[in-house]
Amino acid sequence: MPLEPQLKSQIKLQRCCVSCRKIAPKSEFWRVVRLHSDSPEASATNPEIGLDKGMGRSAYICPNLQCLQQAQKKNRLGRSLHAQIPPQIFELLKARLEVVP
Repeated sequence: MPLEPQLKSQIKLQRCCVSCRKIAPKSEFWRVVRLHSDSPEASATNPEIGLDKGMGRSAYICPNLQCLQQAQKKNRLGRSLHAQIPPQIFELLKARLEVVP
C-alpha cells in the first residue's frame, strides 16, 4: 500500500554507522563508496573508492575519531564494501576531522 504524499515528505532516510552501529539520518554520516566500474580489471582487490558521491556499494561512518579508528583497525569499511580500503581514504577522513568545527 503506497504512503500518503504528506507522509512521504516527513520520512527521513536513516543509515547505520559501520563502526558503532548508530542509526541516524544519513546527513549525519560520511559516505564511503566503492564506485561502480564496467571494466573487468576493477575487482575487489583493486577497486575505486570515493567519498560522498558516486553510484555503487556504499557504507556510512560517523564523523568522529573513535569510529574512524575502530573501522580502520577492524577493517569494517572493507568488509562492508567487499573491497580493500587504501590507507589514503582513512587519511582523507582524518583530515576532514581536523577541518570540521
